[in-house]
Amino acid sequence: MPGVRNSELYFLLQRCPSILAGGMSLGYVVAGVLVGTLVGLTGVGGGSLMTPLLVFLFDFNPAVAVGTDLLFAATTKVVGVSVHHRSHGSVNWKIAGRLSLGSIPASLLTLYVLSAYAHVGTDISRPITLSLGIALLLTAVALFAKPKVRTLGTRLPRGVVRFIGQKRRVATITIGAFLGVLVTLSSVGAGALGTVALLLLYPGLPAVGVVGTDLAYAIPLTAVAGLGHWSLGNVNWDLLLALLIGSVPGIWFGSAISARIPERVLRPILASVLTAVAIKCLAR
Repeated sequence: MPGVRNSELYFLLQRCPSILAGGMSLGYVVAGVLVGTLVGLTGVGGGSLMTPLLVFLFDFNPAVAVGTDLLFAATTKVVGVSVHHRSHGSVNWKIAGRLSLGSIPASLLTLYVLSAYAHVGTDISRPITLSLGIALLLTAVALFAKPKVRTLGTRLPRGVVRFIGQKRRVATITIGAFLGVLVTLSSVGAGALGTVALLLLYPGLPAVGVVGTDLAYAIPLTAVAGLGHWSLGNVNWDLLLALLIGSVPGIWFGSAISARIPERVLRPILASVLTAVAIKCLAR
């Protein structure tokens, strides 16, 4: 496919020793530390934090920011889901499979459309920026609503609960398809929006199961979407490596101090910041 060269990974490995040589590379590592820390503190997906940072602070093309962040997310989520699966057994693979049944085909279709637009020379930056703004706004709403969602799920009338139970499989696949399109266009939504969807559709699922299942379905989605963007030339490998170098200690540090900083304080602050960034994306 255009833009894909088998030797790129080899050249990436050759550049590893010098990745920190430039000041901007160091800035990318610091960004990885910052986002990793916030992810460890709040559990919010890195896409909603990393992609706006790359676009507005480091002035990356939105398509490159999205493509690079998708592979960044796929890599970091592998670590998270391995912990949940091995240590807690908290991944509901049946539910993750239903979400993937909707999200993967939707992601591939979205990549096909992006490829068609790129082939005729159409700039895809604007639709990606618009999708990013919408995804960030939805994520902010999800952060504000999340504390009430589980309570709402347990207080629904029996008739509503019965109806959801009957349509749950179709609803899960449909939501997966929606998230597949949104994540492929913006790299945002797999975390906060996926979690809220699981809380509404599966109120009996324990909190640790919600997190583990959300991580599990997001891995193939972000990997497929990220590799698709790579085929379109929308991945910066030096940037990806620098972000990964910074995010690992950041996630560890954020997780270590998360118990000392109340989530009820962090969540509205983060949601407010995401709302402001979303408005900037929509007005761009």
